[in-house]
Amino acid sequence: MTEPFLEIKDLTVAYGENVIMHDVSFTVNTEDVFIIMGGSGCGKSTLLTVLTGLKRPVKGTEVFAGKPFWGNGAQKNDRDMSMRKAGILYQSGALWSSMTLAENIALPLEQYTDLTPAEIRDIVALKLDLVGLGGFQDYYPAEISGGMKKRAGLARALALDPQIVFFDEPSAGLDPISSKNLDDLILQIKENLHTTIVMVTHELPSIFAIGTNSIYLDARTKTVIAHGDPNELLKNPPNETIEHFLTRGKK
Repeated sequence: MTEPFLEIKDLTVAYGENVIMHDVSFTVNTEDVFIIMGGSGCGKSTLLTVLTGLKRPVKGTEVFAGKPFWGNGAQKNDRDMSMRKAGILYQSGALWSSMTLAENIALPLEQYTDLTPAEIRDIVALKLDLVGLGGFQDYYPAEISGGMKKRAGLARALALDPQIVFFDEPSAGLDPISSKNLDDLILQIKENLHTTIVMVTHELPSIFAIGTNSIYLDARTKTVIAHGDPNELLKNPPNETIEHFLTRGKK
């Protein structure tokens, strides 16, 4: 039976008095490809910062792999230890421009493990091979394409063998072919490494191709107005907002 990996209950997020979302509840099961979707300005990326410990919610709880993360007496040390099980791919890739791809991927291994330099080199080569960038160890980010930067960022996100990987608009700025290739790679990683995926995106091809579960954040009501398999939501939209979003108003 599938077990919950993230459990979010009654989450409210705000910047000062400006409430971004309220009473948000959902569960991400182990090995889900969980999509956080919604229109511009609904707070998708802000929610991701809460899920990854970068922003504190006003209220609500988050349980991360069975451990308190926000609320229920969770402490910063609890969040730090939980995030050792996670990887993050930011929208731009967020690679250090002054470092080679090998140096970028080696950085978390150098900071959080006691591996020898030779062991780290082997792992770096393995992670680059995994994302289709074998042989590019000595390239700098400025010397590779946008799609390759995303793949290199993913290799770094996978450096510590995380149980869950968070993606913030991974297809942003990519052409359709590169976007499709990245989707295929994400599925391959999920299936081969049994990794749980949480992805912020508004790209319908990605949502329908790889999403197994989802929530829709509504900018007007500032809360979740739909959840479930995106393909099932397309077949049976619970309201006009979801139907318009998933069909881009073509129905």
